Amino acid sequence: MLKSPRLVLLALLPLLAHCASAPRLDGVQASHAIPASDTAPLDRAVLGELGADPRVSSVRLVDQNALAFAYRAASAAASERTLDVQYYAWHDDLTGKLLAAELMRAAERGVRVRVLVDDVNARAKHDVLLVADQHPNLKVRIFNPFYSRHGTLARIGEFLFNSRRLNRRMHNKAWIADNRIAIVGGRNIGDEYFGASAEANTRDLDLVMVGPIVADVSREFDEYWNSPNAVPVSRFEGRKPKPGELEALVEGARQFRDGAGTTPYIAALRDPQQRADLIAKAPPPLKVRHIELLVDDPAKVGEKADATGADTSRVLLELADKVDQATQEVLIVSPYFVPGAQGTRSLTAEVARGMHIAVLTNSLAATDVAAVHAGYARYRRELLRGGVDLYEMKPLVGSGDGKRRLSVTGSSEASLHTKAMVIDRHWVFVGSMNLDPRSAKLNTEMGVLVDSAELAEQLRGQFELDTSPEFSYRVVVEEPGHELVWYDRVDGKERRSEHEPDASVWRRMGATALRALPIESLL
Repeated sequence: MLKSPRLVLLALLPLLAHCASAPRLDGVQASHAIPASDTAPLDRAVLGELGADPRVSSVRLVDQNALAFAYRAASAAASERTLDVQYYAWHDDLTGKLLAAELMRAAERGVRVRVLVDDVNARAKHDVLLVADQHPNLKVRIFNPFYSRHGTLARIGEFLFNSRRLNRRMHNKAWIADNRIAIVGGRNIGDEYFGASAEANTRDLDLVMVGPIVADVSREFDEYWNSPNAVPVSRFEGRKPKPGELEALVEGARQFRDGAGTTPYIAALRDPQQRADLIAKAPPPLKVRHIELLVDDPAKVGEKADATGADTSRVLLELADKVDQATQEVLIVSPYFVPGAQGTRSLTAEVARGMHIAVLTNSLAATDVAAVHAGYARYRRELLRGGVDLYEMKPLVGSGDGKRRLSVTGSSEASLHTKAMVIDRHWVFVGSMNLDPRSAKLNTEMGVLVDSAELAEQLRGQFELDTSPEFSYRVVVEEPGHELVWYDRVDGKERRSEHEPDASVWRRMGATALRALPIESLL
């Protein structure tokens, strides 16, 4: 007899893991992007901005969180034909609900809406997504899903017995309106990504793009949407929506949107002076000819991906090739930075041939994943001794311009979430990809590579601000004992720290313990 609760659980896990059947995918219809036209408001606005040259795209770097939200909300509100959105995570908070309400409003006025979300966050919202999918103009697909849709034990059991597949996630982020405007970058959908959190916000980047590049983003979306890994939410076993639930969801979305105007965040965005300040601080749109979408194969998440070679990141290969061709400088921003032995050798070899390599990542005090910081810390000393400049972002940004760019609500806590590169002062990458084993092997990623000295200068200026001693620690190795030392500035005074600054003893001890675990391939 199984008397131990642990033994009982172990006995039940196989049952829990197989209690849900794989959804049937026979008869699932493929769909594709609706071509751009010239009759809708977004068409006229884009054509007016681009001019007559069909080879030119226009891009704008969006580092202000509130402006990133505004672009998404405004483009959804102006759309007349189609909205395609693809995200790793979509939170059930103020901005998440508001953008979901905009999608529902668009569907109500006849816009075709396609929503593709990774199941890391979608499973908990399955019932709501199922109801939304009942709308004739709104369809939802779940990427690489758990077959069980409810229950913590069922999820644990399924993961334990199918971790090879379920540990692989779709990390892409794309927002496409009327096949005319595309937004690609590092932001998920949620308050901390748009400066709406009163507690902590992220430092992030998007590119807002119009022109020929948008068709490439739409093709990427179609490739993922029509992948066998993208399962219509209606194909899972379980309860079906009851009559009236869709109507209630539509009305609830309308009421939430109408009532959100009283929140401090939306009130700030509606304030004329706030809007003027946001626009005044935004970099100008730039016309570019050389712009490329980098995207991983959606088959990268398949169970046989490593056997077929699909697990090799197309994004990483393209970036590595650009770095190999560089002759002067590479600036890297990666919140989760675990270069591994091979990456460390590659970066230090670049320095040895005369390159300037600088990396900005999260400090232990700022990171939200201490295990990733522990993975990075294994290579920190070797990187520094090899000549790589390392900067670690502080958990608190000071007063002034940095704080205003992070948050509308006045929160000063921040965590780095930007994924970007500047190569030789003219190539710029902005996307979803971290430089870590998870992005390289397990997650699908995407981003945009642009050849533009002007855009590179914008991002270099931001890098210089973010790596200043007010906002980041500079890490160095000091003789004679090759000890790590952190330098920054607090209240106008230089500070020198001989251990991870602003991190508690317990957090430092935990990170040290994590370094001993063989988990680097999962980070």
